[in-house]
Amino acid sequence: MRDRIKAALTQAIKDRDQIRVSTLRLISAAIKDRDIGARGEGNDTGVSQGEILSILDKMISQRNESIKAYEEGGRLELAERERSEIGVIREFLPRQLTEEEISRAIQMAIDEVGASGIRDMGRVMGQLKGRYAGQMDFGKVGPAVRNLLG
Repeated sequence: MRDRIKAALTQAIKDRDQIRVSTLRLISAAIKDRDIGARGEGNDTGVSQGEILSILDKMISQRNESIKAYEEGGRLELAERERSEIGVIREFLPRQLTEEEISRAIQMAIDEVGASGIRDMGRVMGQLKGRYAGQMDFGKVGPAVRNLLG
């Protein structure tokens, strides 16, 4: 993943694609920042692939929030830039699951952790985040899990 991001950054610099360059630099900086934090905790190998996917997911969530704020404020050009950045970030995420696949994954996670009520929601979400990082929108999955457990 790191090599793909580095290669994409090099190509974006050659192509003089400013939005792509800045987005890829932000991704690299976020990963490097998490690496430094991991070293401080005694993990010299850096962040795992799953953690990188988590970083990318968080970056997309932040941009979606920004898009909403920009659109409410009438700053459509800034909202469009955020959408462009999301497109660049998504290139490094695995394929998104379909609604049907998400439903099956939720049910499987509920069965695996033996969830019986809303109190088990954290364990179910943890199971899903560990297995499907970057493949589903957990902001939408949370309410679905709550409905099944509630």
